[in-house]
Amino acid sequence: MTTGQQPATQPVDEERLPTVAEQMADQLGGWRGLVESSIPVVVFVVVNILGELRPAVIASVGVAVLIGALRLAQRRPVRHAVNGLFGIAIGAAIAWRTGEARDFYLPGILYGIGYGLALLVSALIRQPLVGWLWSVLVAKGSSAWRDDPKLVRTFTWLTVLWGVVWLAKVGVQAGLYLAEQDTALGVARLALGYPPYVLLLLITVWTVRRVTREPGTAPLAG
Repeated sequence: MTTGQQPATQPVDEERLPTVAEQMADQLGGWRGLVESSIPVVVFVVVNILGELRPAVIASVGVAVLIGALRLAQRRPVRHAVNGLFGIAIGAAIAWRTGEARDFYLPGILYGIGYGLALLVSALIRQPLVGWLWSVLVAKGSSAWRDDPKLVRTFTWLTVLWGVVWLAKVGVQAGLYLAEQDTALGVARLALGYPPYVLLLLITVWTVRRVTREPGTAPLAG
């Protein structure tokens, strides 16, 4: 009497890499996150043009708080709203104290300079920040890319790209800040905010996915 053998267990499929849309949605909070993070700045720019500095500060902070409260009431993630509120509150406090509308944008300018320099330094010492961010946000902590020279090179030049773009856009804002062009600075803050970020994310995800499909490259999914 022969007994049928159970078929060998099939290997579990490797967890798929999140799509470009999924990764961008997570990082940016979706289209709603994009809009909500821009509203307080738009409110500040418009009210400051039509009225005075202090009403603009109050209105922008009030809108940021309202957005956060609405997300809480709807039981939606508040990470992006809290981050936005924190940045708005610091800029508003500085502008309120100095009486200068341009100081509303100063924390963002300083943050951008620090972030851009940190990116370039990390690439210089062969510890590219884009690679480590990919490990945390996409690969669930895996640092397998460190053992693959091709991926190290890829993340290094991507990190340089991010650093150069970041310093270029913050350089425009810094120039307008020093020239005391308050309205133009507000417009530049909006125009140079998410559009370059979205483009860099697209380039990064597309490049890494293409490289990891090549033979002999270490997988990066979790």
